[in-house]
Amino acid sequence: MRHTALTTCLLAAASLLAGCDALGVESASQVAAKKEAEGKAIGSACRHAVRSIEDCFGGYPRAGKAAVFAGWKEMDEYMRENAIVGMPAEPAPAEDAPAAGPKAPDGGGKPARTS
Repeated sequence: MRHTALTTCLLAAASLLAGCDALGVESASQVAAKKEAEGKAIGSACRHAVRSIEDCFGGYPRAGKAAVFAGWKEMDEYMRENAIVGMPAEPAPAEDAPAAGPKAPDGGGKPARTS
């Protein structure tokens, strides 16, 4: 009877530990693989956006440089083989653009009348 209870407890503990993957707990190897994949994706996107590898390193300092470079290099080879032209990102619009000329004192779009 005692042997059966011990076996049952060990089986229950083993099944609970095996269920850790179902709970979303990531192992160290899973985290490393995820960071590697994200770094490659960042490098690929930088190359497709016609950004230099140095800009990419500077823009994403937390990403692993080796993974970013690997992604950038893979995308560069792919784009050269398939004659794909890069798609540069459009610059962000400047919010504090200076006004293009004198404004009317009343704040309207028409210049003030002088007569």
